[in-house]
Amino acid sequence: MHTRLRPTLAVWKFASCDGCQLSLLDCEDELLALAGAVDIAYFAEASSTLRPGPYDLSLVEGSITTAHDAERIRAVRAASRHLVTIGACATAGGIQALRNFADVTDYVAAVYATPAYISTLATSTPIAAHVKVDFALHGCPIDKAQLLEVISALLAGRKPEIPHESVCTACKRRGTSCVMVAHGTPCLGPVTEAGCGAICPAYGRGCYGCFGPSEAANTAALAATWTVLGADRRSIHRAFRSFNAAAEPFREESDAHGDQDHPG
Repeated sequence: MHTRLRPTLAVWKFASCDGCQLSLLDCEDELLALAGAVDIAYFAEASSTLRPGPYDLSLVEGSITTAHDAERIRAVRAASRHLVTIGACATAGGIQALRNFADVTDYVAAVYATPAYISTLATSTPIAAHVKVDFALHGCPIDKAQLLEVISALLAGRKPEIPHESVCTACKRRGTSCVMVAHGTPCLGPVTEAGCGAICPAYGRGCYGCFGPSEAANTAALAATWTVLGADRRSIHRAFRSFNAAAEPFREESDAHGDQDHPG
């Protein structure tokens, strides 16, 4: 009798806060079933047992901020049949991509007592800027249900069923009143991909754009609406420069409302 080998799973960390990896560990009820379905061969966050590839599926958290990591991600790609990026850092450079809009040497000098010991790139870039990515899962952090769907789909040989609608759709589904219409609160929901369950609007706050730009995001129209609500150029500029600052639609809109006195 031949024993069927389970597909191998690897989880990798680059420049990040570990929150998206923890989303996998937060699966709780589903984690035992997942562990029985796959062979978790490499997951430094959860185990000291780290086996070499090849791997059927690699989940990659974090952005590329050092020359060493630029080399390491190429090795991960070569060892992986499928590679999925998870979270804002891996898909858009993360909050650390704010360095892309300034001189990183100024930051290093301000933060570290001995800047000469710091070796870093001038930019923080998503994984897709360096290697081929088979699927990108957005969020800061990602949604665990979406993560389980992606793992199940790729290991089953089908396309993951992840919606690319805006947060506004999620608000309508849960019966949440539009905070912009009802209260005049600036909100990034119309241009942000759903996935969080519209948590912030449900508590009367505007969306912060954690899941990055939705498909065909009309950021210019939203910025114009914010202006009518009383938001100034600097507020709009800063709103688009957060978790997904380097994502193209958000970067372009923040540039369009750049504060000349405070360009960062």
